[in-house]
Amino acid sequence: MGAHPPTPHAVPTAGESGGGTANRSPDGLQAGLKNRHLSMIAIGGVIGAGLFVGSGAGIAAAGPGILLSYALTGLLVVLVMRMLGEMAAASPTSGSFSAYADRALGRWAGFTIGWLYWFFWSVVLAVEATAAAAILTSWIPSVPQWAWALLVMMVLTGTNLVSVGSFGEFEFWFAGIKVVAIVIFIVVGALAIFGLPPGHHAVGTSNLFGHGGFLPKGPGAILSGMLLVVFSFMGSEIVTLAASESPNPVMAVRKAVNSVIWRIALFYIGSIAVIVTLLPWDDPEVAKSPYVAVLKSLHIPYVDVLMDVVVLTAVLSCLNSGLYTASRMAFSLGERGDAPKSFATVNKRGVPAVAIWASVAFGFVATIFSYTSKDTIFQFLLNSSGAVALFVWLVICFSQLRMRRTIEREMPERLTVRMWLYPWLTYATIALIIFVVGYMFYDENGRQQMVLSVVAAVVVLIAGLLLDKRRPREAAQQPAVAEEKA
Repeated sequence: MGAHPPTPHAVPTAGESGGGTANRSPDGLQAGLKNRHLSMIAIGGVIGAGLFVGSGAGIAAAGPGILLSYALTGLLVVLVMRMLGEMAAASPTSGSFSAYADRALGRWAGFTIGWLYWFFWSVVLAVEATAAAAILTSWIPSVPQWAWALLVMMVLTGTNLVSVGSFGEFEFWFAGIKVVAIVIFIVVGALAIFGLPPGHHAVGTSNLFGHGGFLPKGPGAILSGMLLVVFSFMGSEIVTLAASESPNPVMAVRKAVNSVIWRIALFYIGSIAVIVTLLPWDDPEVAKSPYVAVLKSLHIPYVDVLMDVVVLTAVLSCLNSGLYTASRMAFSLGERGDAPKSFATVNKRGVPAVAIWASVAFGFVATIFSYTSKDTIFQFLLNSSGAVALFVWLVICFSQLRMRRTIEREMPERLTVRMWLYPWLTYATIALIIFVVGYMFYDENGRQQMVLSVVAAVVVLIAGLLLDKRRPREAAQQPAVAEEKA
């Protein structure tokens, strides 16, 4: 596996005239992301709109014990990202874990997880467009909500079509606002905890242990909390896809993987700790909107508007990066022959325009369903894509088990990021993920989501197996390590 994965054939380009390829990666994509773009994508990738809005449900379900839910889930993400970073540093590619699964486990695995991941982010486009439209409509009600959804989708589609640098610039500022907002929230909240602002008294640990204890709903609530927060961590892996479109992908991956621990500890565990320490976990306002509840308790003016701005920024960031991620996965699938060949074409700016438009088209259809069939078709799309994060993490673990041995045997000098305590910690991570999957089947709230997600996975898997039988892997599509050795 090389610094860039070799491509089995020349990547076709659409309308490539005049534009040079000096700054192209071997797969034809423009290496237009700067280090500051990747740094902020890595930092902001773990901060989704779900943290600001959805964390209230987790607090209501587990009380202060939700901190343990976030800590356990965060540990899981750290371990998975370490494995993914090991593979990505050895072979950066726009297909990331899907391409690695293709090499390590077989074409069926890369096909299945790639399409499921594309499906997940395409549905996310509709979710985030609808959320953004709701906020904008509350500000300017004279414009219909569907029109706002259409507008934000078109604007961010345009930024992705212009160039990867344009996507990176928008994401840099979107993520920057999220990061600054969280840091300010934690600093202000910490000061309030110690009673430093005038008129405030130190709260101590009364809210952590005084309303039924640290685990008011029992130890089992920790697992229930994990089910509610696990999907908010989806997005940490985006930087490994984006790294292939940067001048120095190996360095970018290494920095992102090494920083994932403090990012999760600060943004998730730090901000949630402020909430459950400052306010009683069973306060109805906390369940409704925990960050707004804290800021209101500190008598900060215009808190609703301020939080709307932050949430809107988080939503637009997720929409922007979701479109980028879905299109790059579609591009990789097309490049490997697992999607229409047109998906693997790039225009003269090195942008996979066809893959972008295909992802947007599905997102538009899902957005329409979010208005016309919210409780039926759209709910089915949400539930059938809900457990994809767990499937992705499992595939990363199994791929790393196989690829680590190959890298060590063929070219150990590219093992610049190493999974800790290999292979035992990888096995432990697999066991923990399988346990969470099993608990979702057991848990009444997670059962439907898991069942529909498994059904979707089985359908895609069958399609992949049928495709694999009809179109055997070409010799040039063998694992990259074998190619490079030859």
